[in-house]
Amino acid sequence: MSAAWAGPWSVVAMRATLAQVLTDAAFAAMIAQADRYTAGVRDVIQTRALPWNIVQLGARAEYRFCPRPPRTGGESEAAADPQLDEYLHLYTVNRGVLLTPFHNMALMSPTTTDADVDAHTRIFAAAADDLLA
Repeated sequence: MSAAWAGPWSVVAMRATLAQVLTDAAFAAMIAQADRYTAGVRDVIQTRALPWNIVQLGARAEYRFCPRPPRTGGESEAAADPQLDEYLHLYTVNRGVLLTPFHNMALMSPTTTDADVDAHTRIFAAAADDLLA
């Protein structure tokens, strides 16, 4: 595709995204899924008495392996556990759930379903149980 065509196609894609994907209804559904995801992870953390936490901002949720969410870059660095991150990433991806390649963050999409969120919760619970065994 020539550079002359890239501009118009970018505008077409942007208009479709704004009109059909990034709508109030889509955001409401994504935030509802993030609420479900956060509640599931929080339940696993609490029922297993893990010193971990989860935070949510809109349709994004992230769990960290420390008792309280880090508030600064220094706290975040101190809370890092590369081996535990790698364990969770490999555990989940080997069971069909892909987290971001940094931290343990999930961003709900307009097509994320209850079944998707529940699958993560089941896999996350199994990973925690295996760690505690």
